[in-house]
Amino acid sequence: QVRLVESGGGLVQPGGSLTLSCAGSGFTFSRYWMYWVRQAPGKGLEWVSAINTDGDKIHYADSVKGRFTISRDNAKNTLYLQMSSLKSEDTAVYYCAKTTADSAYWGQGTQVTVSS
Repeated sequence: QVRLVESGGGLVQPGGSLTLSCAGSGFTFSRYWMYWVRQAPGKGLEWVSAINTDGDKIHYADSVKGRFTISRDNAKNTLYLQMSSLKSEDTAVYYCAKTTADSAYWGQGTQVTVSS
């Protein structure tokens, strides 16, 4: 079955950096677009970034553009999100996701807290 496991979250000061990872299994990772989404406390899900199968088509939400970098290693079935210049408003649970027209899968999420 599809499994997505995020890791790399933690507590970081404003202006700091973190790199999140997402290990995929149970499906052919290299055949799917992959996504990062987040959910801040008391708010709904927010799409953060997307990457195509080859990693040469990438999209970012305006709120993270220029600060976050999505990437993938298909040989390792792993998705990454490098986050820099972190702000308090980036505090959220971050999820990686695999979606198609008729299904969606999410991991358990990893908490990112930006605070001094």
